Amino acid sequence: MTDPVPDNDAALAVAIAHEAGVLLQAIRAEGRETGKALGDRGDREANMLILARLAASRPDDFILSEESVDDRRRCAATRVWIVDPLDGTREYAGGLDDWAVHIGLAVGGRPAVGAVAVPGLARTWSTADLPPAFPPLPVRPRVVVSRTRCPDIAVRVGEALGADLIGMGSAGAKAMAVIDGRADIYLHEGGQYEWDNCAPAAVALAAGLHASRIDGTPLVYNCHDPLLPDLLICRPELADRTLAAIAATR
Repeated sequence: MTDPVPDNDAALAVAIAHEAGVLLQAIRAEGRETGKALGDRGDREANMLILARLAASRPDDFILSEESVDDRRRCAATRVWIVDPLDGTREYAGGLDDWAVHIGLAVGGRPAVGAVAVPGLARTWSTADLPPAFPPLPVRPRVVVSRTRCPDIAVRVGEALGADLIGMGSAGAKAMAVIDGRADIYLHEGGQYEWDNCAPAAVALAAGLHASRIDGTPLVYNCHDPLLPDLLICRPELADRTLAAIAATR
């Protein structure tokens, strides 16, 4: 007997993200590959699983995945799943925990549904979660940034806000740290695509956080060119200050 198909998109996203995370952990635990070979295998096999599950459960929807050829017919579709089977390949291949699986759904170009699994933390966040009770803001805001490629703008804005910078891996792990209260701002500029931030943005918005481009305009998905290079996710009470600091430092 096969498992029943989840009756709503958020439950489906959670189930697929969790299953892909379990698969990725099992692949790494085998110890057959290391480095790039491990990352490539993880990307490939997680992508196959995700595509199969979505095709079986939502056959009329389109899919945009980092690891698949882009079917541009999606541009005319209302519902498009935007997925990253393994966000943070370097962390995954290096034995770290801050990598993630992103399962997002854009509806009419907006990040409507999402699930972000961080298997190293044994957590999957989704748009179906109840909004968290955020802790009081610290005196010095905490800006979560890439530990290997910290964007210059994050350094400049951090200085302007009197903030501390925290290095972390994948985009999903960083966004979820803001939801969890382990950070207050996630600011990125350069090098991201829709699959890097669709699911994290959807979950962040559902949690009550601010999520936008760094000029304050809305995040729009399912564009002909999937490049979406900049992103701000932060506590809502910091949004105006952060956007002003961004504008002043550009």
